[in-house]
Amino acid sequence: MLKVGLTGGIGCGKSTAVRRFRELGVPVIEADLIAREVVAIGQPALDEIATLFGHQALQSDGALNRSWLRQTVFGDSLRLQQLESILHPRIRTEILNRMAACTHSAYVIVDVPLLFEKDYTQLFDRILVIDCLPDQQRTRVQVRDGSDDTVISSIMQSQIEREARLQRANDIISNTSSITDFYEKINEINNRYVKFSEA
Repeated sequence: MLKVGLTGGIGCGKSTAVRRFRELGVPVIEADLIAREVVAIGQPALDEIATLFGHQALQSDGALNRSWLRQTVFGDSLRLQQLESILHPRIRTEILNRMAACTHSAYVIVDVPLLFEKDYTQLFDRILVIDCLPDQQRTRVQVRDGSDDTVISSIMQSQIEREARLQRANDIISNTSSITDFYEKINEINNRYVKFSEA
């Protein structure tokens, strides 16, 4: 079975692509959902975070205090590294387990927003990048989230540069035109991946 890692810059249309792949019957695993699951109440990762960061890392109900944790690790590379050493091995293991369970399909898509940044490339046979122009990214995120330009810029800077992302991709879908055009390109790549898996 073909294993495809899906990524792209913020606002490029990954969520729309994921929705379309699901409509085509392709199993999609989302790293962001797994990241939330591994820190749910009762999970070992949550206990490790509380031990490392103290009781402030938890809300009164025992759930992860995401906003406090975000502020704590933001700009502190050591603390961020400590947090990621708890999270990423578990996320990686869960991705592998879920891919292994998708035996009924020609291929599987794994949506990993920071695929290159956190070095998930070796898990996949092919890397698919959803791309659009930087100005389009800004406009789309502003419309979607109401974020101001400073916030959008800091998110874009935390991600790998567009040129580097495109160079490391096996496949690229450009989402610079209409939704119809975008869907047609996804349909085409779906057909290609099915053929790859049969080869």
